[in-house]
Formats: sequence, structure tokens, C-alpha cells
Amino acid sequence: MENSKENKYILEVKNLKKYFPLDRNLFGTPSRYLKAVDDVSFAVEKGKTIGVVGESGCGKTTLGRTILRLYDCDGGQIIFDGNDITNLSRSKMNKYRTQIQLIFQDPYSSLPPRMTVGEIIGEAVKVHKIVPKDQVVEYVLDIMKKCGLQPQYYDRYAHEFSGGQRQRICIARALAVNPKLVICDEPVSALDVSIQAQIINLLKELQNTMGLTYVFISHDLSVVKYITDQILVMYLGNVMELGDTKEIFTNPLHPYTKALFSAVPIPDPDVKMQRIILKGDIPSPANPPKGCKFHTRCHNCMSVCKKIVPEYVKVEENHYVACHLYNKEIMENLHLYSNDEE
Repeated sequence: MENSKENKYILEVKNLKKYFPLDRNLFGTPSRYLKAVDDVSFAVEKGKTIGVVGESGCGKTTLGRTILRLYDCDGGQIIFDGNDITNLSRSKMNKYRTQIQLIFQDPYSSLPPRMTVGEIIGEAVKVHKIVPKDQVVEYVLDIMKKCGLQPQYYDRYAHEFSGGQRQRICIARALAVNPKLVICDEPVSALDVSIQAQIINLLKELQNTMGLTYVFISHDLSVVKYITDQILVMYLGNVMELGDTKEIFTNPLHPYTKALFSAVPIPDPDVKMQRIILKGDIPSPANPPKGCKFHTRCHNCMSVCKKIVPEYVKVEENHYVACHLYNKEIMENLHLYSNDEE
């Protein structure tokens, strides 16, 4: 039973932390940190997609790169397919490099200009010996076909293509090594809306045919609603809310999630949007507020929010929120905090 439970998830992130040193003392020891990812936990089932959303600077991209081990973490665990890869050496991590891939945000700068499409897609295939040398060209052409790229593109260069075609090349490069998990770091944000739909549909089709799992990082909530099964809402490095996509969209609980989702356009002129406008600007991640990091912009802020970091509360099955409003013990004892100096 234990093994089947472990194998249910392709990725488990437990209390993950990534801090960047800002200042150092006379001895070279860091004295102040930017907490880009602070105590983040979630799990993704095989063949599913989790969306990571939040404002710019909330730690979405850093989270993705830490999972990939492009950054060393400063705490917590990363368990991939039942194996703890948190502190693996570079040589031992190479075993997992083909199994976890990244699709970059900018297709214009992520492709080498001096390599042809065939060389770009085939490079990792050769390095990791995915197929015998005499089968590389045929294998690359097959991957190109799956990603909607014509065979005649094989000998062309990246600058000859549009943004949408370049992103297809990036997707083909990631899938050429047969990964199990793909980190999609805002893969459509640099593309036109019509092209975005094509790329999103391609990603869904490839997921169904190849059994892929996605961590989909985005600030476009309409795209996230369409492609994901779960949503993780981040703010200043912390998780505010986590749950199934349908549940989060129909019943957002955290004040930040409500404000974020109220900005999603409604394609019906007869429906009036109920926008929630947040007060103030997002605080500096180098000097975040004490207690709940969102309390400086929250319309429901209480005295307790300014002093105590909220715990994660399970509200429903697969729906968690980090907010004192849903903590019965806190709400029943608000009088203990109301007289404190703010």
C-alpha cells in the first residue's frame, strides 16, 4: 500500500526554501536574505497539471528552477518519482536531467542562433544517448512532427521562424529526451493570443499522448483555468491557497486569491465584474511584513494577522488556505490579540 501511495505522485515538494543573500558581515557571512521561496509544499499526481500563479516577483520562476535543481535549496525536500533529489551531487543529478525538463518563457532568446532546428532538438538526444546515432535524424523528425513542425524545418535556423514556431521548437527540444515532468515557465506569455491557444492545445495533446506531468507557471488566469487540474497561489514566496482548479475558481477563500481572480475578464457584456482593488503596492521581498505577508494590502486584516504567520488550514478535500479567517482556534480567541499594540 505504501509503495502505491508513493507512486501516485510524480513530484512532492515539502517545506521548500530558497533564500538569496543580500548583505554580508565583515566575515563574509550573509546577514540578510531575500526569501524568494519560503516553506512551499505541494504534490502533483502523474499525468496532471498544477498551475502556479501570483503577481510578478512572488517566487514562481524561482520555485520552478529550484525544483529543477538549477538553484540549490536552503531547506525542505524535493521528491521526484519517489526519489529524494534535494541534495544530490551534480553527477548523480544527471540521471534525472532527462526526466525533468524546462520550457522557457522567451522563445526568442532561449534558442541558440548558430544551430539549426535539427541540431537544437537533437543535441540532448545525442548527449544522453536516447537512440543510436544512426537513428537520431529519424527520431528528431518524429518529435518535430508531434510538435507540429514540418520536416523541411530541420535544416533551418531559429531566426527564420515566428514566435509560435519557435516555442514549438522549444517544446520539441524539451520532449526529445522523453521527460516525465515538464516545468512550463510562462510558455505563452510572449506570444499573440491566437498563437497562445495553439501552443496550449499542443501541450494538452502531448500530455494525453505521452503521459506528461506539468508544473505550469503563469500570470494568465484564463490559460491556467483551461490547462490545469490544481492551482497553487503564491505571494511573496509563500503559498496562500492550494486546491483543485474548479474549486479555486468557484470558491476562492484567501482574500488575495479573491482579488487576483476578480481581475479575470468575463466574456459577457451583461455581467458586471466585481473587481477587488488591493490597496498599496506589493511589499519588498527583501523586507516583508511580519505575521501574514499579505496583511498590508488585505481588506480583512485583523490584529492577529500582523503578528502571527497563518497556518495552512484544510477547508475541504484537496483545498488548503493560509488565512486566520479559516482557523477556528484563532477566530475564537481574537480577544487575545485585539488589545495588543499594532
